[in-house]
Amino acid sequence: MLDALRGGFPVYTRSFGTGPEPALLLHCALAHSKIWLPLATRLSDRLTMVAPDMPGHGRSAPWDGRSDLLGQVTAIARDCLGDGGHVIGHSFGATVALRLAMEIPEKVHSLTLIEPVLFAAARESDEAAFQTYLDTSRGFGTALEQEDWATAAAEFIRIWGDGRPWTELSEKERSQFSAQMPFIRETEPCLVEDSNGLLAAGRPEAIRCPTRLIRGAESEPVIAAIHATLARRIPGANDSVVPGAGHMVPITHPDAVAALIDDLITG
Repeated sequence: MLDALRGGFPVYTRSFGTGPEPALLLHCALAHSKIWLPLATRLSDRLTMVAPDMPGHGRSAPWDGRSDLLGQVTAIARDCLGDGGHVIGHSFGATVALRLAMEIPEKVHSLTLIEPVLFAAARESDEAAFQTYLDTSRGFGTALEQEDWATAAAEFIRIWGDGRPWTELSEKERSQFSAQMPFIRETEPCLVEDSNGLLAAGRPEAIRCPTRLIRGAESEPVIAAIHATLARRIPGANDSVVPGAGHMVPITHPDAVAALIDDLITG
């Protein structure tokens, strides 16, 4: 349904499941809420889930160009969470989920972070992995700076896609992903430089809910370094690895991810 406003923004949300406990699902950039369907189906007897489309994604209104993009999406997520529930986020959505757990800990019953792309966190655990990520994504960064959106989108898909080459995507998909690159460019300061201070002293350490990090064994090495930092700094956090999976692990391996989330919720 298209809500009037969520966090002050026109947002489309989907609902999944009829379980006794509420949950919020936050998708990755360039995706939309429907991608949660395979995972949500496997959790439908445990959770009643709400999943918003981020600005400029799915059926939500176009992104309005606000500079504090993480703040805007976090406000939407906070509104969708309502009185509280389990929070599950993937990629950029996992970074939003992390911020929610810091800002409204009393409402986050458990926290599942699936490959959060808070690249700045990698520096604390593996400077070489962080630098390698910067080196391998240099073409992507240059294309963003030059507003060469098609090249930027092709590079983004190469690194973070589902394995399909850019040339095998439909014309509609290539056009859509290219149009979303300004959104991606706006995420770079918060993800690479931690401009929102998510890694400031004491912030991850203040999270008290049960927390699980989930990553694919075949993901970019920078993800393991990000997880190492967050697993060390979030009290009691557990880092789980799904064999044979990459960055799109909640989509490609929903059974394994659902089992890990179910285990976290069950406690």
